[in-house]
Amino acid sequence: MSVANSKWKLLVIGAICGLIAVCLAIFGNPANMAFCIACFIRDTAGALGLHQAEVVQYARPETIGLVIGAFLISFATKEYKSTGGSSPMIRFILGFCMMVGALIFLGCPLRMILRMSAGDLTAWIALIGFILGIGTGVIFLKGGFSLGRAYETSKLSGMVISLLSLAILLLAVGTNLLKQSTAGPGSMHAPIIMSLIGGLLFGALAQKARICFAGSIRDVILLRNFDLLSAVVGLFVVMLIYNLASGNFALGMNTPGIIAHSEHLWNILGMYVVGLAAVLAGGCPLRQLILAGQGSNDSAVTVLGMLIGAAICHNFGLASSGTSVNPETKELIKGAVTTNGKVACIICIVVLLVIAFVSKRQTKAASN
Repeated sequence: MSVANSKWKLLVIGAICGLIAVCLAIFGNPANMAFCIACFIRDTAGALGLHQAEVVQYARPETIGLVIGAFLISFATKEYKSTGGSSPMIRFILGFCMMVGALIFLGCPLRMILRMSAGDLTAWIALIGFILGIGTGVIFLKGGFSLGRAYETSKLSGMVISLLSLAILLLAVGTNLLKQSTAGPGSMHAPIIMSLIGGLLFGALAQKARICFAGSIRDVILLRNFDLLSAVVGLFVVMLIYNLASGNFALGMNTPGIIAHSEHLWNILGMYVVGLAAVLAGGCPLRQLILAGQGSNDSAVTVLGMLIGAAICHNFGLASSGTSVNPETKELIKGAVTTNGKVACIICIVVLLVIAFVSKRQTKAASN
């Protein structure tokens, strides 16, 4: 049964997803990062030893649950289909760029919404860049942009990402091979079983509702269709109510504990990269995980691009730092974007525009 064509059903599903995020925040996840795809992939990359930032190393069960939840519900409803071959290496680059943009802003589109609901004005400013990036992508879509057709592959091929996710979970639970933070965001998490169940439910709901933060705005711009946006609104409203009721709502900038920075130009450009890359790839980071779970090898490659992108960001100093308080002097230390991160952001914008232009020309040439 499809729910993607009903605003009210999508609103309710978005609200349920918001409740899942609330529960995870209450039981241990960072309140401002209750559910962040980019941050959780980064943490998982750290747990696998792909980067050495000790404060962000933890195999997040939520992302594992998202993939497996999408796989289980799609398999049960006969929507599972293993496909691939639609410019996989370009999609790897798109995933890489998405992660660079997200870690410059310090969050994926989902976390941007969560930060907005907590009164973080820097996230509202970053929304401008996200919309502009999506709008740029829509221009290329109208001009004929395409990464090519995906072809049906063996069922096992589409299951690889789910099996790898399960393997990481087993390693995290049954061994001490993976790294785990003892301080910082990586040390803050809900109980494993709760995180896993939350991820499974979120993944199943997102798969049925086709939730995509970039896709919701793309549909508004391209089709004047507000259906997908209903799910985003539902999630935002629930989180807003929670933040107001719990005292976590703080309207302003440079708020300690939010893990954000107020370098507005780079917040805008970082999310511009995420929005443009998401439209070109066919979905935001959350949507890529869901599509990978339901059998898309191309989205699985995009997720791998995000995983390697997270490692590169922390190994080479591309990720931004958030506002914090000096524990000794109690002085406010504003977050900042690194010079390496700024250079990487500009390079990503250039790369994305080249991909968009070249793919458009190839499509036109093929049709002539």
